[in-house]
Amino acid sequence: MSEWAAKRFWTDATVASEADGHTVRLDGRPVKTPAKAPLVVPTAAMAAAIADEWQAQGDKIDPLSMPVTRGANAAIDRVRPQHADVADMLAEYGDADLLCYRADGPEGLVERQAAAWDPLLDWAAQTLGARLEPRTGIMHAGQDAHALSQLRGAVHALDAFELTAFHDLVSLTGSLVIGFAAERGAHAPETLWAASRIDETWQAELWGEDEEAAAAEDHKRGAFMDAVRFLSLARSH
Repeated sequence: MSEWAAKRFWTDATVASEADGHTVRLDGRPVKTPAKAPLVVPTAAMAAAIADEWQAQGDKIDPLSMPVTRGANAAIDRVRPQHADVADMLAEYGDADLLCYRADGPEGLVERQAAAWDPLLDWAAQTLGARLEPRTGIMHAGQDAHALSQLRGAVHALDAFELTAFHDLVSLTGSLVIGFAAERGAHAPETLWAASRIDETWQAELWGEDEEAAAAEDHKRGAFMDAVRFLSLARSH
């Protein structure tokens, strides 16, 4: 039965252990992904979170209220079968990382970027062995090949569930370094999100906040926090 059936068809969602992980059962029937694969996740904590999402549904299923279930589906149906391609795509962010492209003015923005972004680049150099260099302007300038190789290797080392979360951490911020800082708990997620939005925050302070842009920003922030939580659940034991 498709997990995205329009109406609720179960009473109880429970967690069960499998030989290769943990799953969720709806009135004893195992949940499957949209591609009909068994929904087996790496930790009991993630399975419990998925069961809670299913249990919280009303008469009709709302997939948007189930971020952990959606993340698990993506890991199993999309990321795992093409792990190398997804990792390569994300690693490419290193050569055009948000943190490396700096404004040439005004002075306040230049200082704000440097204060938030320079320490993150230093952290990447120390922790990941990858020194990325900042430059002024938006024209692309390639980074050191060794640094990019180090980053690529670290991306490929993530498993399918970790990589699923990492995809959102990187794509939502435009920064491979911020993605790794979130993945490794280098700073609070709110601090990292704020660092990724320095340009947008500056513009809002200068010209005023646009209601539609603010709503889109809030949605992206929520997705970033969901990815942080998904990654934590993937590693909880």
